[in-house]
Amino acid sequence: MKKMLSAAGVALLTALTAVFAFGQPAQAATGFSVSNGRLYDANGTEFVMRGVNHAHTWYPQQTSSFANIKALGANTVRVVLASGDRWTKNSAADVANVISLCKANRLICVLEVHDTTGYGEDGAATTLAKATDYWLSIADVLKGQEKYVIVNIGNEPFGNQGYSAWTTDTSNAIKRLRAGGLTHTIMVDAPNWGQDWSFTMRDNAGTVFNADPQRNTVFSIHMYGVFDTAAEISDYLGRFRTAGLPIVVGEFGFNHSDGNPDEDAIMSYAQTNRIGYLGWSWSGNGGGVEYLDMTTGFNPAQLTTWGQRIFNGANGIAATSREASVYAGSSPSPTTSPTTSPSPTTSPTPTPPPTTTPPPAGGCTATLTVVNSWQGGFQGDVKVTAGSAAISGWTATWTFANGQTVSQAWNATVSGSGSAWTARNVDYNGRLGAGASTTFGFIGNGSAATPAVTCSAS
Repeated sequence: MKKMLSAAGVALLTALTAVFAFGQPAQAATGFSVSNGRLYDANGTEFVMRGVNHAHTWYPQQTSSFANIKALGANTVRVVLASGDRWTKNSAADVANVISLCKANRLICVLEVHDTTGYGEDGAATTLAKATDYWLSIADVLKGQEKYVIVNIGNEPFGNQGYSAWTTDTSNAIKRLRAGGLTHTIMVDAPNWGQDWSFTMRDNAGTVFNADPQRNTVFSIHMYGVFDTAAEISDYLGRFRTAGLPIVVGEFGFNHSDGNPDEDAIMSYAQTNRIGYLGWSWSGNGGGVEYLDMTTGFNPAQLTTWGQRIFNGANGIAATSREASVYAGSSPSPTTSPTTSPSPTTSPTPTPPPTTTPPPAGGCTATLTVVNSWQGGFQGDVKVTAGSAAISGWTATWTFANGQTVSQAWNATVSGSGSAWTARNVDYNGRLGAGASTTFGFIGNGSAATPAVTCSAS
């Protein structure tokens, strides 16, 4: 997110026109793919992004945000990362943990490098080539995640100067990622602080799309003050639709320092035309744009005016979001420790063995396993298995003996009363066939423990 455009840019917004000319898109073999201007998940089901941006790189301790964003209905989260060129580099291990949090909460992860923001105008920004270096350096944690991860090469890669290089630099970045073995859907941001008032992305999108040997690139426009009328919004997005090129609104707000975007028109047009949108941003804004926080202090129970609008308003996330079909019938859980885990110098805590309490025939069993632990905390996975008959819902209960608490959970609704804790299925994992299993997980505070878990079925 950032920032303003020049007065000349405003004039250009209505003065420039262009026509797309390019070949037919081709579909990728695995993971997400693009065809005829639409995005499809790995099952071949059309996927329309409905979600928000989360500033993970500046607030790495806010790991509960993923579950909270999901709980409000989002199907996608765009995650701010840093390549180390401007902000502290997110390690491969941290990115792997982010991906696991997305998967645990059944979210699609759009990962973006923020260090490129405003290159050419902001002297601290870096190039798309450097962002590409970063992606290739962490390729091992990205490969194999094509069903769940979209790679957004660089945020707003040019400001209002030097943006004529956008087409060549973006094309070259895509080619290098493909040569490096990344087969994910790639997302590319517009120049001009993401708002493309010069129409550089709009007029050259076909060239960039065809530079991708997989034809698996999605374009992202950021809509702030430049897009303050319904006519501007529909014209810009409509040209991509006419051209058969995939477009999403990768960032937008309800207000901004450079003008007043028409969020109602953005959300309405996007819903009518099956175009994805990702609002900016969950929480933690500064520099005079704190009004763009959707929550106060990352607290999902304290939605701001903007948060209420995007989640619960007309054409909002709650009413229009549909979970990616790749999560149907599965309950993935994280396999790495949260970002609040101790430094590598901390000795690991021994992991106790799992415990199981058998249920009556036709009910369910529950097994709790500690999959990771650190000083002052641990990560638990609970496997729920139906007995000799199918069940339509389940409840797991346990008691902590030494004051442990649960601070975050996924794939279940978890509540506590004193030392007693209860987990109930959510809507997508309650029905289990005879002998079938599902899992849920939680982050515990205190010493690692594996109390006996009782499971009851309905």
